[in-house]
Amino acid sequence: MLDRRAGRQADEAVMQRQDDYAGGMAAALQQGGIHVPAMLLRTVGELGIAPEDAMLLLQLMAYRELEGIEFPTPDQLGRRMGRTPEQIGGQLQRLLRSGLLEIEDMIEPADGLQAERYSWSGWLLQAASCTATREGARPVRRAPDAAQSNVQVRGEAAAGAAPPNLFVLFEREFGRPLSPMELETISAWIDQDGYADELIRFALKEAVFAGKLHFRYIDRILLEWSRNRITNVDEARAQAQKFRGRA
Repeated sequence: MLDRRAGRQADEAVMQRQDDYAGGMAAALQQGGIHVPAMLLRTVGELGIAPEDAMLLLQLMAYRELEGIEFPTPDQLGRRMGRTPEQIGGQLQRLLRSGLLEIEDMIEPADGLQAERYSWSGWLLQAASCTATREGARPVRRAPDAAQSNVQVRGEAAAGAAPPNLFVLFEREFGRPLSPMELETISAWIDQDGYADELIRFALKEAVFAGKLHFRYIDRILLEWSRNRITNVDEARAQAQKFRGRA
């Protein structure tokens, strides 16, 4: 009798833990999340970003995307991270000096008043440069301090060299530096949409051929191929020729 009662109590305890876990997961999912390009996470160590500074950057993203707060205070950030406002202030200064973080002026849409917000475009630029270097291309971007983030393309590729990194290739075709939003778009094509590198290159080529060199057109090409289950360049080339035959 006692054994059966103990067994029932154990089963009830297990079920209660499962219910608690399910309830916690549901609450967490309802709170939403943020999109972080995989390129940023893969280059944290190579860029020498301290773990606590990387977490601070992610907290800034979360404040903006989930709560609409563009310029959280050191006190707000400190409560989230279990640190003092002074410690958070030191981290912010370190990120600003490194060029990973910037402070931009903005106009509040509600009242038209001028305000400030944090921008992590420098982090995107440095991560793109690091990715290009790792994949065998020459460095494209660097941000040595908060006052300057520039783009350098060093000469033409040597004969027989590997194809240029996607970021390098797009900047060559566009004839200008890519914006942080454009860099993030390329990262999303790879990490979020799962488009193959060769398909993105061919879509860029098609946009050049059509004389419509802008990201929205390239994105439409990739989306159309995805809808038609096109997964390689040969299939994409056949689809393009078929389309031109109808034109």
